[in-house]
Amino acid sequence: MPKGSVFGGKAHGLRLERMRASPRFLEGVFKNTAGVGPGLKPGTAFSTMGEFLLGGQNRTPPAPLPLESPLATWARPVDTGLRATWLGHSTVLLEMEGLRVLTDPVWGERASPSSFAGPKRFHPVPVRLSQLPPLDAVIVSHDHYDHLDYPTILELARMDVPFYTSLGVGAHLEAWGVPPERITELDWWESATLPRGELRITAAPSQHFSGRGMGDRNRTLWSSFVLETPRHKVFFSGDTGLTPEYGEIRQRLGPFDLVMLEVGAYHPAWGDIHLGPENALKALELLGGGAFLPVHWGTFNLAIHAWDDPAETLLRLGQEQRVRLVMPKLGVPVEPSRVEGVEPWWRSVHATREAERPAPSAVDPAS
Repeated sequence: MPKGSVFGGKAHGLRLERMRASPRFLEGVFKNTAGVGPGLKPGTAFSTMGEFLLGGQNRTPPAPLPLESPLATWARPVDTGLRATWLGHSTVLLEMEGLRVLTDPVWGERASPSSFAGPKRFHPVPVRLSQLPPLDAVIVSHDHYDHLDYPTILELARMDVPFYTSLGVGAHLEAWGVPPERITELDWWESATLPRGELRITAAPSQHFSGRGMGDRNRTLWSSFVLETPRHKVFFSGDTGLTPEYGEIRQRLGPFDLVMLEVGAYHPAWGDIHLGPENALKALELLGGGAFLPVHWGTFNLAIHAWDDPAETLLRLGQEQRVRLVMPKLGVPVEPSRVEGVEPWWRSVHATREAERPAPSAVDPAS
């Protein structure tokens, strides 16, 4: 029988006391440092809602996205000590010095509390959960449905893997069957070290919001995360808008070999809580650069822009600014230091659709 409700659990006892002790917990909720709220910018609600319901083009791919199985590559050692496999949206399997960390795992069909409504994924995950190699850690940045997925956590709860997440999110995990001793909740700038190897995980600032249902807005914290081994450092943004706190992250925790930033589901009306390609490049600069793997695009229709707009915009701007982009096809493991360019694989989806169109009927010129 499934455990708990898809909406998750509520914090109480020692967990709630720890949340209340956070400098970010004010007036009963967590708040961004800059005072940015979760709503649309003033004066944009009506036009944005109309645009979302009636506007936008090509918000879903016209044909299936190309996938590759990473299983054969995962069976081989990592020559450089750092390898990343983008599995869709913000789900990445990181291999660092022999340790494996999974970020924001989402295998569910929809980013929604419903099994029959809400954003449906464009593609299957390149591997089944049961095909994953043994994991050393799972990171959950915050509790939105496209980052904290109920059916996925139910399955991961049966595996012997520890979870590292933001303050309060552990209540959801525990309600879904993850033993409390396998849950570590972190406030910003707090760190934890894996019991099975030299990997330190640190929660860091982000600018977003949280909540899964009515009445629980901002009752849990949202974070970015830094993963550090003796040889490598990786930054994972979770969801965020552009914040000067990225400069402080660079000073305290950088520099980074790999930076994973969200680039999709953006719009000027909610530009303070999501990055988009242009602000992602500004965030990358604040973080001190590094190989840049864009996430949070190409899997769910969560905004008004075309499904491939984040990739096309980032490719154009990244080439102009000579950014070290890492944009692998779904399921392809890559070692960032060995990536020498970008192959725009997403364009093949449009080519496939055109190739499948029937040829126009021949017209008899005498008719």
